[in-house]
Amino acid sequence: MENMSVKKYLAELIGTMVLTLVGCGVAVVVGCSTPAEVVGTALAFGLSVVAMAYCIGRVSGCHINPAITIGMLIDKRIGTKDAVGYIVFQFIGAIIGAALLWAILTQVGDWGAITSLGQNGYGEASAHDISVAGALLVEVLMTFIFVLAALGVTSTKATSAQAGIVIGLTLVLVHLMAIGLTGTSVNPARSFGPALMMLAEGSSLAIEQVWVFILAPVIGAIIAGIVWKVLKPEDDPEDA
Repeated sequence: MENMSVKKYLAELIGTMVLTLVGCGVAVVVGCSTPAEVVGTALAFGLSVVAMAYCIGRVSGCHINPAITIGMLIDKRIGTKDAVGYIVFQFIGAIIGAALLWAILTQVGDWGAITSLGQNGYGEASAHDISVAGALLVEVLMTFIFVLAALGVTSTKATSAQAGIVIGLTLVLVHLMAIGLTGTSVNPARSFGPALMMLAEGSSLAIEQVWVFILAPVIGAIIAGIVWKVLKPEDDPEDA
């Protein structure tokens, strides 16, 4: 049993590392200034989830996001001990992913000082100068939508086979809405990794603002978990 828990935690670390490395990597390399760039970045995050879902889904369920883990905990699909383990390793994975991205970017010729690692932000760090209250609202709502979709599609065997695709596309959806506003977090670990690496690079703005992108997804996940418990149908023993 203990060995299985270690495998689950390592799977979550790897999945979150890939999500952060590839999603934030595309955001930095491709950019998020034009509609095409926004779509490309949104697809990168969504496809990362799809790829990891069909890679590590059988091992850990592929949460790769503390918000998803919190939603699953509220719905009693994961125990408290495993939830804590998942979240710790998700943060470690995100830090590793951001560190790998930083290492890659420092080797790009004529890149100059690293000014972005796909970190989230509000005010001067937002493309549309969104307020802190606006950023909180956006992140709570987008996380609510994302986690609710994840809880719904994984609730029965009938739909779980398509869960990776549905969750990935939902992540694309919320990114299309929020990239220009906050950079789209909906994932505390994915936000903390790049913010920490930006601090190491000498910029403290991201780490000063990261509390919004930790608090708001947690609130959104809690709301989604509670709403799902109210809305979900009585389980069919053959499908649950």
